[in-house]
Amino acid sequence: MELSSKKKLHALSLAEKIQVLELLDESKMSQSEVARRFQVSQPQISRICKNKEKLLADWCSGTANRERKRKRESKYSGIDEALLCWYHIARAKAWDVTGPMLLHKAKELADIMGQEFVPSIGWLVRWKRRNNVGFGARHVLAPPFPPEPPPPGPMSRAQPPLSLKDFSPEDVFGCAEVPLLYRAVPGGAGASGRVRVLLCANSRGTEKRRVLVSGPRTAPRCFFGVSSEALPASYHPDLGIPWSEWLAQFDRDMGQQGRQVTLLLAARVLEALASLPGLCHVRLLPLATAAAGSTPGLPSSVVRAFKTHYRHRLLGKLAAVQSRRAGASLAEAGAGITVLDALHLAAAAWAKVPPQLIVSSFIREGLAPCKLPLSPDEASEMPPVPSGLSLQEFARFVDLEGEEPTSGACKEETGAEDEEGGGEEGFQPLPTKADALRALGTLRRWLECNSTSPELFEKFYACEEEVERLCCL
Repeated sequence: MELSSKKKLHALSLAEKIQVLELLDESKMSQSEVARRFQVSQPQISRICKNKEKLLADWCSGTANRERKRKRESKYSGIDEALLCWYHIARAKAWDVTGPMLLHKAKELADIMGQEFVPSIGWLVRWKRRNNVGFGARHVLAPPFPPEPPPPGPMSRAQPPLSLKDFSPEDVFGCAEVPLLYRAVPGGAGASGRVRVLLCANSRGTEKRRVLVSGPRTAPRCFFGVSSEALPASYHPDLGIPWSEWLAQFDRDMGQQGRQVTLLLAARVLEALASLPGLCHVRLLPLATAAAGSTPGLPSSVVRAFKTHYRHRLLGKLAAVQSRRAGASLAEAGAGITVLDALHLAAAAWAKVPPQLIVSSFIREGLAPCKLPLSPDEASEMPPVPSGLSLQEFARFVDLEGEEPTSGACKEETGAEDEEGGGEEGFQPLPTKADALRALGTLRRWLECNSTSPELFEKFYACEEEVERLCCL
C-alpha cells in the first residue's frame, strides 16, 4: 500500500496576505473560497484575518520586506529597533553606511542598553532582510523620523508641530539656554558676573534634567578640591553651552531607559552646531527663535519662574551677609558671591519650579502634544516679594538680563573673605550669627568634597535658607 505524499506547505508573502485581506473586505468570498484561490488551507486564511492589524501596520511602515513569507522576531528586538532608527538618521544625512559600520553601531547600542550581544555577519544579513535594508541599488526608505529643516519663517507658538502628537507628554522635552547675571543686585550697582544656565524638563513636569551652568573659561578658585559628582548641577568652564556633548548624554540616558523622546530646540542652536551627534533616541524639533537671549523650546513662564526663585534666594543670601558685615552694601555683599554659589542657587531655584506650572506653561504656549488640565493658580507657586522692594522693582530685578547689553565675559570672582574666629582653648562661647553662617559654609564644603547625593543637598538648602532668615532678625 502506497502512502500518500505529504502536502507541501504553501506560505504567502506579505503582499499576498494584503491581497487576501482586500478580497475578504471588498468581495463576498468566503475564507474557503479565498483559500482555494491562493492554494492554501482555510486555517491559514483564518490566521491572516486574526493578524490583520499587525499585517497592515507592517505594510504601511514602508520598512517591511513585502516579498518575505515568514517573519521571525529577533531575540534582540531593542537593538534591532535602535539600529534601524540610527540607520534612517544616517541615510537622511546622506552618510555612506557600510556593513562594518552597522556592526560597530549595533555593538555600541548593545553596550548602552546593557545587553551581552556580539553582532555577527549572519545577524546583520538577517537584520537587513527583516527591515528591507540593502546597500548599492535600493529603493529609498521613508524614515519614521524624517529630518526637519529649519523653518523658513517664525513658527506659530499656538500651533505645535503635528509630530508632537506622536509622543506622550512625558516624552516631550523642552530646553532653554538662560543668560544669568548671577551676583547682580537691585539697581545694577557693583559687579554682576555672567554665566549661562541650561534648563530642560518634560511637558508633564515629572522630569527635570540636571542643571548645566557654563561660566568662565578658566576654572574658578572656588572649585578647588570640589568633587564634581557631589554637586547638584554640572559645570562647564566655558561661556558657551556644550550642545553636542549635552545632546549625546541625553540620548544615552534615554537609550538606557528604552525610550524615544522629542526635544524642542531653537533652530539657531542647530545652525550653530558644527557637527550634530548621531541621536537614536532623541528627535530634535527646531523652533524659530524670537529673541537672542533664550531658547523658546522651554516656555518663557518656566524660565521666568526659575529666575524669580533664583533672585529671591540670592537676596536672602545677601541679606544674611549684610547682617554679618555691619555697614556692607548689597553690592559689596554681592561681590562675594562665587560661581560655585551661583551653581547651588541655580540648582535650588530649578528644584522649586513646580510641576503644575511647567504643565500649564507648555499648554498655554502651544508646546504640549495634547490638552491637559491647566493649573488654577500659578501665583501661589511664586515666592513672595522680598521686603524693601515693590512688586514692580522685583519684577525688573528678575528680568535684569533683558536690560543689560551682552558684552564682556564673566570675570573670575574674588571670593568672600575668610574670617578667622574661635575663642580660647577650652572655652566654648555662644555661637554668633557669623558662626552660624560660617558653619553652613563649612558643612556645604564638606558635602561638596565627599560625593554627597543631590537629595541631601536639597535638604541642606532648606536648612541654609532658614538659618539665613534667622540671622536677619
